[in-house]
Amino acid sequence: MKKKLLLALALLLAFALGALLFRSPPAHVDHAEAAEAAETVWTCSMHPQIRASEPGACPICGMDLIPVAPAGSASDSGDRVVLSERARALARLQTTEVVRAGDAAGELRLLGRVEADEARLREVTSWVPGRIDDLLIQETGARVRAGQAIATLYSPDLYAAHQDLLIARAQADRLADNAPAQAALASARERLRLLGVPAAELSAMEQASEPSRALTIRSPYAGTVLERVATEGAYVETGAVLYRIGDLRSLWVQLDAYERDLPSLALGQRVKLEVEGFATPIEGEVDFIEPRVDSARRTARVRVEVDNPDGALSPGMFAQAVVSAGTEGEAPLVIPASAPLFTGRRSLVYVEVEPSTYEPRSVRLGGRLGDFYPVLSGLVEGERVVSRGAFALDADLQIRGGPSMMNRPEEPELVEQSREERQAWVQALQSYLGVQRALALDDHPGARTAAAALEQQSPSDVLRSEAGALARSPDIAEARRIFERLSLEIEALLARHGNPLAEDLHVATCPMVDGNRGARWVQQGTVVDNAYFGAAMLRCGEILQTVTAQP
Repeated sequence: MKKKLLLALALLLAFALGALLFRSPPAHVDHAEAAEAAETVWTCSMHPQIRASEPGACPICGMDLIPVAPAGSASDSGDRVVLSERARALARLQTTEVVRAGDAAGELRLLGRVEADEARLREVTSWVPGRIDDLLIQETGARVRAGQAIATLYSPDLYAAHQDLLIARAQADRLADNAPAQAALASARERLRLLGVPAAELSAMEQASEPSRALTIRSPYAGTVLERVATEGAYVETGAVLYRIGDLRSLWVQLDAYERDLPSLALGQRVKLEVEGFATPIEGEVDFIEPRVDSARRTARVRVEVDNPDGALSPGMFAQAVVSAGTEGEAPLVIPASAPLFTGRRSLVYVEVEPSTYEPRSVRLGGRLGDFYPVLSGLVEGERVVSRGAFALDADLQIRGGPSMMNRPEEPELVEQSREERQAWVQALQSYLGVQRALALDDHPGARTAAAALEQQSPSDVLRSEAGALARSPDIAEARRIFERLSLEIEALLARHGNPLAEDLHVATCPMVDGNRGARWVQQGTVVDNAYFGAAMLRCGEILQTVTAQP
């Protein structure tokens, strides 16, 4: 018994010594990092009411939570947001300096079509009345040479005139010294000349043994047949157009420029033209700017002349022009298109006032120039704006009740409209809803048709520009990218003029659009009708707010 007791004591002592000698050293704890991690608040950029103490997924939309500065930190300083270095890195914030347009390579993009040069258009007509027996050029697009035979014609007038010529010729030969006979021959020749018979053919007709029943019509011009007007067997009058021919070695590109674009355009300005199917842009110069603005479309035509020696370009092709945004005098300030947040009539950016310290600021912006917006007021050159992650900062301000874009006081009253303006706004809104429904149904042609109607009815230049771009979009993916900008302008107009329809409208959002950046739209009905994904994720998203009907 004593031996057993001693053995147990020995084992217990050995175990204690082993634990003391071989236990793992304590892990080093970074107390500052642990405290920072414990204090960090995580939220959803689309649903800022969600707050968590650790990263994860939003329980509403599934988006990754993002860090914001902790309550009680320096970010609680009124309308500013202060992020720690760790929170800033996790939020992946990026800032961009406010610069002049020339430094940012701001660009203006215009849409247009390739057209024939009007100065190089010609018409081939019939010299005499008659019946078309044979069209030697049957198809549009054929190329013809100057002097090439293109049709044969039977003309009773020409037949009679040719017969008179042969009789006069015979009499003149018999009565060589007879003045009346010579005068009759000269008169017969002149009659045929007046009928349009060329001198070379007139000589041949004079030597013929009998009157010709068929007149060969030759093209006096070289070029490409743009339109065949005549048909075989048809009777035509003198001067009737048989073919329209164009010289396509030089072409026009007619661009549509909205009023806000005109200050950025000038004669002689270099333009790069992007044409589908061409690997490299085609360069040209602005050689004409229409001196008036179309009262319905609110656009002026801008013409660019381009060389086409190899005939690769054809009239009717769609073209997109890229024009430098530079203007005379000092170039405008510009910021990246990703920097501003839009709500109603406001544009908001976050400015870095100190390292890792940001404040919201209302700005006035001009029309979008490619990847940039010109700044009309609110910023100065050299300031830095948040170009990525601004929504996360705004969510933090909203959580703390600060002046975020979502809870800033709205402009107090709706802008009144005349009866005609109200009716135009109703039509524009209905056309927009047609675009939204078509995209939700994956109906690209239907969306383009509705956008074309919206372009004609738009009460704002921005809406008209975006609607026109969507109406000419090459595919549904591009249409949906343009639809996002279209929807922002519709929201702004709803905030300005109210909902004129007989039923409530609803602002919806989908957090999955554009790589989880999220996007909004306006729709009828309370069931989500996702225009960005269509049938693939038709019900993805949620209704944010209702715009009450005010018919």
